[in-house]
Amino acid sequence: MREGRKALTAGKKTAVSDIAFQTVNYTLLILLMAACIYPFYYIFIYSISDSKMAMTGITLIPKGFTLVSYSKVFVIEGIGNGALISVARTVLGTALTVFVCSLFAYLMTLQQFPLRKVFYRYLIITLYFNAGLIPWYIWMRQLHLNNNFLLYILPGAVNAFYIILMKTYFEQLPKSLEESAKIDGAGYFTIYWKIIIPTSTSIIATIAVFTAVDQWNSWFDNYILVSDKKLNTLQYLLYNYITSASALSRQSGMEINRGGANAVYMTPDTVRMTITMVITFPILCVYPFLQKYFVKGIMLGAIKG
Repeated sequence: MREGRKALTAGKKTAVSDIAFQTVNYTLLILLMAACIYPFYYIFIYSISDSKMAMTGITLIPKGFTLVSYSKVFVIEGIGNGALISVARTVLGTALTVFVCSLFAYLMTLQQFPLRKVFYRYLIITLYFNAGLIPWYIWMRQLHLNNNFLLYILPGAVNAFYIILMKTYFEQLPKSLEESAKIDGAGYFTIYWKIIIPTSTSIIATIAVFTAVDQWNSWFDNYILVSDKKLNTLQYLLYNYITSASALSRQSGMEINRGGANAVYMTPDTVRMTITMVITFPILCVYPFLQKYFVKGIMLGAIKG
């Protein structure tokens, strides 16, 4: 009887300690989540607030709701063409990088591939050594990629880090799948396209997310190698306007001030907040749909790495 009471008491103590642990754990996680989300939420409510009222401080709700900042940003000269260039480089660049890196990684898993270890070790060396900006600039010009759309997608087609992740993932796939395909007469490319790729959606989605975010946010190659306005990316155009936010706000204020009593003004901070929202919103819309593949792929692809 006493032993039963002791067991019951110990069980209650364990249950209480578990509840306390879960409460503290969830509280900390909720606070951490709020700390991560609030900066972006602050940028959003600032961008839809009246500029003058926002200068006095914003906490949880916008002050003087208005979308005039978005209306001004979306009429920036060349922004439509810039958005098309950014979407094109993101889609084409991501597709090319995933294809080239996955094919390279598959070749590195073939034992019979000539000089396989030499190529793979050379690939790893590139992670530790970089020629720098000036040699890269000269090399791009020698390849005639300046003022060329291919500048946005070709240089990033081979990425050593992505190849290592994919190689590690491919090596964990059952060898019986390839052996069965070889018995049926399938060649290496057929095995790669019809077996390796369909069974590696997790790591492919992971690399696609990495590449898409990098391509969408890139502007520096546009800055130093492209002078043709038709090839300007959205990020480069918005970068120029962020750096000259004061001039943009003065111009916008003059235009809007013609409304008389209903005049609305834009401050440099409002311009920056609005542009930040325009740049990050497309990626935020895509990421949730690929998150489950992203987490699974990065975990499995790094087990042996």
